[in-house]
Amino acid sequence: MTHAAPAPVKIAIAGALGRMGRAVAATCEERDDVTVVARYERPGVEGEGLVSLDEALGLADAVIDFTTPEASVALAEKAAGRGGVALVIGSTGLSQDQTRRIDEAATRIAIVRAGNFSLGVNLLMGMVRQAAAALDPRDFDIEIFEAHHRRKVDSPSGTALMLGEAAADGRGVALADVLQPARHGLNGPRPEGEIGFSVLRGGGIIGEHSVTFASEEEILTFSHSARDRGLFARGALAAAKWAAGRKSGAFDMQDVLGLGG
Repeated sequence: MTHAAPAPVKIAIAGALGRMGRAVAATCEERDDVTVVARYERPGVEGEGLVSLDEALGLADAVIDFTTPEASVALAEKAAGRGGVALVIGSTGLSQDQTRRIDEAATRIAIVRAGNFSLGVNLLMGMVRQAAAALDPRDFDIEIFEAHHRRKVDSPSGTALMLGEAAADGRGVALADVLQPARHGLNGPRPEGEIGFSVLRGGGIIGEHSVTFASEEEILTFSHSARDRGLFARGALAAAKWAAGRKSGAFDMQDVLGLGG
């Protein structure tokens, strides 16, 4: 007896004309377990085959959204109001209030939100957490470096902040209490336990991240390089398939991958 293959998960793409929107669409074309049923853009943007947000929500099992914080919040609240659809949100630079509003929407629908949908980055987070727990902050300083293309508007990146949260979690502290986003001028000696961030913006860099643990005697560095936006699209599609059909909840890629986040 043969079993029919499960029906493809129906995907709507927010910001369909953007770089990540196009990457998600291209990745969907290579697969038979997902299908794009709707593409939409912000009001006023025209393009062949685009539909309204309301139409997209009515057609899809899951919406993949790599747009802006404002657009992501509006999507989450609209989707929560009608129900029946899961969201995958990759927008970064959200304020505390915007995050709170998305989490509120997640009490009514399933939302997977992450600063990075790469399998490699999510594994890196686990290693950083373990290293931070094992290495004494009196001996090891932590510095997080990230580089992105010149068009990226927020810094540090969402991924860098995820890595910082992992390091802070390993040390049992709140990142907000030890974060140092930039250095300039006469700052004095580095405080013990500080987690520093360094940022580069230039050219077409897709994404470079590293976490360095530096002591007087040795330096340990974990790093990840993104070579193609397709890796983020594949991760987002994995999240969409995982979330589709779930009733509600605020999730991240650690949940999707079963990594204990």
